Amino acid sequence: MSNEPTPSAGPSPAPSVYRHPGFMAFLLARLAAVFATQVQAVVVAWQVYDLTREPMALAYVGLAQFLPMLCLLLPAGDLIDRYSRKRILTVSWSVGAVCSGLLWWLSGHGSAGVMGIYAVLVLFGCSRAFSGPALQSLLPQIVPREQLAQAIAANSMLMRSASIGGPFLGGLLYAAGGGELTYLVCLASLALGTLLLLRVPVAHAAPLGPTQGSMVERFGAGIRFIRSRPIILGTISLDLFAVLLGGVVALLPIYAHEVLHVGPQGLGALRSAMAIGEVATGLYLSARPFNRQVGRTMFIAVAVFGVANLVFSLSTVFWISFAALMVAGAADMVSMYIRGALVQFSTPDAMRGRVNAVNMLFIGSSNELGEFRAGTSAAWVGVVPAAVLGGVCTLGVVGAWAVLFKPLRKVDRFEDATPTVAQGSR
Repeated sequence: MSNEPTPSAGPSPAPSVYRHPGFMAFLLARLAAVFATQVQAVVVAWQVYDLTREPMALAYVGLAQFLPMLCLLLPAGDLIDRYSRKRILTVSWSVGAVCSGLLWWLSGHGSAGVMGIYAVLVLFGCSRAFSGPALQSLLPQIVPREQLAQAIAANSMLMRSASIGGPFLGGLLYAAGGGELTYLVCLASLALGTLLLLRVPVAHAAPLGPTQGSMVERFGAGIRFIRSRPIILGTISLDLFAVLLGGVVALLPIYAHEVLHVGPQGLGALRSAMAIGEVATGLYLSARPFNRQVGRTMFIAVAVFGVANLVFSLSTVFWISFAALMVAGAADMVSMYIRGALVQFSTPDAMRGRVNAVNMLFIGSSNELGEFRAGTSAAWVGVVPAAVLGGVCTLGVVGAWAVLFKPLRKVDRFEDATPTVAQGSR
């Protein structure tokens, strides 16, 4: 028998990202922070609607968080590309913890009313303007490139795991102890996430080159880069308009009150339903990430998201509504996995802060501004017609984007989106 080594059949697979100690510390930190954010979101929505019983009040909840993100887009993107992303994220989460403390204080002083809650949400929106793009830009500095797609899937899955327990526990905590107990839990979770983040090593950060021009000029370079890459522009704008026009999360308190006739526990369960679908799908993707026909798959996933929201909009039975939201969550996870990987593979490290700032603005627009759209639509035409119209609009966006962004639809592998050296210059 020959003693010569057997030739390898191909390159050895990359080790599992779960064995990466820095990534695991990052996941635990983000898990604590997202858990707090999800608990706080469901309690703030219920508390505001309980105080006012006005759909427009829920619209202002989203608007109060979106406007700071819009105003701080330019400095956030530029600073994240020029300074330590880990340090910026640490400060942002610390400000978020302060906001939870302020909401706790307001819950014990009812005279502050809804306007006090809105004021705290504006500050919380300021912190999210930096934490969102910093999070997205930090991940590629923690894990090597060959593990990035799996890291994105695992990160999204664990983030949604917090979205399962968060809303459900938030509803239970609010029913048991009101806002004071709930906001204390949020404060403790954000503080824990901040402390864990300090232990995350950053091993793959590219050295920062000399900055040129003003902040506006540097951010303009990022905007031009996005416009020159139809894969990035199509990806982030598809999510923007699909969720902005078709999202139903902002309407869940009204559905819980007036359509399904369930209390805060039922609202928490509905908020968790989408996360259950997302986590189940995320578990599969983190174990078996795919990398073929990713563009076409993303369009199909967004279409399924729109159909599932239509089913929820028309349902008056709790378990049907719950199941529809689970399907919508599963489809959203597939879209999120592909969208996150395409944006990361398409963007050089020196420009990730600016690109992810725009990306997070689009995500914030689809979420917070989408809440404003949903609330105003429900106030004008009623909650069920507003939700149905949103689902139809989502399907229309999918069809239009499939025609307008053919390069995105035809992307096969994530690596196909990698820019050339010239395209990735500062």
